[in-house]
Amino acid sequence: MAQQVKVPAVGESITEVTIANWLKKDGDTVKMDEIIAELESDKANFELPAPQAGTLKITKQKGEVVPIGAVICEIADGVGSAPSSTETKPTSPDVFPKPMQTTGAIKEMKVPAVGESITEVTISTWMKKEGDFVKLDEIIAEVESDKATFELPAEANGILHIVAKEKTALPIGGLICKIEVTEGGPATSSPTATQAPTQSPLATSTISYAAGTPSPAAAKILDEKGISSGQVAGTGIGGRITKEDAVKAQAGAPPKESKAAPTLAPPVITSGGSRNERREKMTSLRKTIARRLVAVKNETAMLTTFNEVDMKPVMELRGRYKDQFKEKYGVGLGFMSFFTKAICIALKDFPAVNASIDKDEIVYHDYCDVSIAVSTPRGLVVPVIRNAESLTFAQIESEVVRLAGKGRDGKLSIEEMTGGTFSITNGGVFGSMLSTPIINPPQAAILGMHNIVERAIVQKGEVVVRPIMYVALSYDHRVIDGRESVSFLVRVKELLEDPGRLILGV
Repeated sequence: MAQQVKVPAVGESITEVTIANWLKKDGDTVKMDEIIAELESDKANFELPAPQAGTLKITKQKGEVVPIGAVICEIADGVGSAPSSTETKPTSPDVFPKPMQTTGAIKEMKVPAVGESITEVTISTWMKKEGDFVKLDEIIAEVESDKATFELPAEANGILHIVAKEKTALPIGGLICKIEVTEGGPATSSPTATQAPTQSPLATSTISYAAGTPSPAAAKILDEKGISSGQVAGTGIGGRITKEDAVKAQAGAPPKESKAAPTLAPPVITSGGSRNERREKMTSLRKTIARRLVAVKNETAMLTTFNEVDMKPVMELRGRYKDQFKEKYGVGLGFMSFFTKAICIALKDFPAVNASIDKDEIVYHDYCDVSIAVSTPRGLVVPVIRNAESLTFAQIESEVVRLAGKGRDGKLSIEEMTGGTFSITNGGVFGSMLSTPIINPPQAAILGMHNIVERAIVQKGEVVVRPIMYVALSYDHRVIDGRESVSFLVRVKELLEDPGRLILGV
């Protein structure tokens, strides 16, 4: 018996994953607990083990985005031997080994949760009619939200009874239809291998209804590519153009009828210079980053205050002891540990900067879980240094190296990226002079570090050259007042310009 392999639940806030890679091919023999695929979410990567030994049948391809609980492959019992030549096989997916019998059970299909911010959907198109027989996992309808279009698979074999008509808006959890569960399938005449599809009256009527008509998702893709539906052959039910058909369609496909090409004006650039373009699908991580950044701008009263830090004292102290530090602790002495220690002391003095909003309450934290922004090939990740206020300089530097390395390798766990109370981002490593960093919700503030540049400043009435870093504090004005934000940043500046205070904690 074949066992279905479904996408496991990998975290409370994760609703879908991307199949990053198949480590086995379709038809391969796999062992129990052998890793067969790698799954990618917007927060971390996961390995998928085989739940039993047998022959692998892949149903979802590499790069596809699938929701939690969806079937992505099946594993048949045994070692994958070919079926006997005397074994009777159905000649069509619609032919069942026994006549249809009702079981008396009714399967209610409700609107699934399709995203954190989506509260209702619209029944865009019914692919099946009232009273039709449907098979398990067969696409029966298309559901449209304000962000995307989803295909709705049948959750059982049986007779379809439609509750919500087309263009009906339903809330998440609303009843869409009912399936009268049956065993077996409808009685049909045994089709031969050479029987033409046009001999079936049902097929004829289905084709006339949907042939050449794109689904809403397919229509959007074709419109973006500038391709008319008449240029695409539909492979869906009754010749309907599916989303996959639209994705595969080539923009250069010739039209059905050749027409005289219009006379075009000569191009401005007649030679040299490439004008190629390429498109890449956004990863789950990139989509989540985009959604969260826009939400922060829309849902918080974000403001940024700036200051400058004379880094000469820190640089002199670091230059004096970095070799002994590296020899004793096995890790380099960087600027991150100085900033982290300064921030933890300042957060104790100004607890509102270390707070967050939970509904109509402000949550104040007595600890400092500092998130550090790390740029990776997959996008920005923000692992957390736990209880940074109790760590030494060496422990902070070790954690920064460990978390940054795991982030670049895509091996950070969900626990390592959740829960921070304050964030630090260092755009200076890329040469940034100044920026306004965006808050990492539900935190109330983030500190931006920038490059260190020698600038002329006035000290004690004289113009001197000093290595200066501009620092920026973005904060949620709903939680933090202007006095607290400015005072916090001044406190960080004072601690860094007199690093002896960091050692003494004063």
